[in-house]
Amino acid sequence: MNEPLLHRRFPEAAGALPRVPLGDGPTPVRELSGLTGRVPLWCKDESGYGSGGWGGNKVRKLEWILPDVHRRGARTILTVGGTGTNWGLATALYAREQGLRTAIALVDQPADDHVRRQLERLRRSGATLHFTRTKARTVAAAPWLLLRHSSLGHLPYFLPAGGSAPVGTLGCVEVALELADQVAAGALPEPSHVVTAVGSGGTAAGLALGLRLAGLERTRVVGVVVNDTLRLDAHTVAGLAGRTERLLRARGADLPRAPVAPDDVTLVRDWLGPGYGHPTQRALEARRLAADRAGLDLEPVYTAKALGALIDLAADGRLGDGPVLFLQTHGPRDSA
Repeated sequence: MNEPLLHRRFPEAAGALPRVPLGDGPTPVRELSGLTGRVPLWCKDESGYGSGGWGGNKVRKLEWILPDVHRRGARTILTVGGTGTNWGLATALYAREQGLRTAIALVDQPADDHVRRQLERLRRSGATLHFTRTKARTVAAAPWLLLRHSSLGHLPYFLPAGGSAPVGTLGCVEVALELADQVAAGALPEPSHVVTAVGSGGTAAGLALGLRLAGLERTRVVGVVVNDTLRLDAHTVAGLAGRTERLLRARGADLPRAPVAPDDVTLVRDWLGPGYGHPTQRALEARRLAADRAGLDLEPVYTAKALGALIDLAADGRLGDGPVLFLQTHGPRDSA
């Protein structure tokens, strides 16, 4: 798929919304068995998306962000994340391919084998790493970081954690439009719920907006909160969806009047554990089940907690009769 579905659906905005293709879609959907009892479970597997050194849903965001960086004339992307950040690594690797530099302010998270491997990948990526340690110190260092990474009169292009700005959220709108096409083609039934991890809000916001634009109003987004360092609630996610909708309108898209409301998104927090990056027994169990029964490679910070929540919510009847879709967003690469 070369032309993005957003451009096909809103051709009047295509010229003002450039995208650089970094992966091949549509990503596959398949039914999973042995995890949720009588509730049918499907997976849309984003792990293979991305033609460079890292994969997953972060690449979807970068397809829209990187052209915007060039449009603004910036030479460097400045972003933030935990010491095991998938977002920061994907940004560094794909930005490098586009002739851009990356600087990352890193906040401490519990160190385990996953984080240690990721930190080594970050060091090899060519990104400039600033170990700011805490959220408060990161905020305090922001003016210095902006000046430190300015070039030829251009400030760096700042991106919040996870790339969850309106332009990055377009990538998750694209995922929802892709899912709607797969439903229309009969590849899977229309889900009653789409369950995803919520670390910064962009994926849930983009899905909610994209499902609304595609007409899948029966499908609800369930976000499993895995981050306690950011404000993440239904109003915040709906607000980001609204800002993304306004961006589309500002770039010329003739959208139907169908704003995302807080009631359109359900966020659950009971699977967070002690905090961001802290392992939980339920996540470790879900990770093992996913590998043994579904051949899915999950990680302990985001996707394993999300699947653990999905399994428990289905067992409690909180997802109804389904079918339920799990969005697998983790995309490691052995070469990274």
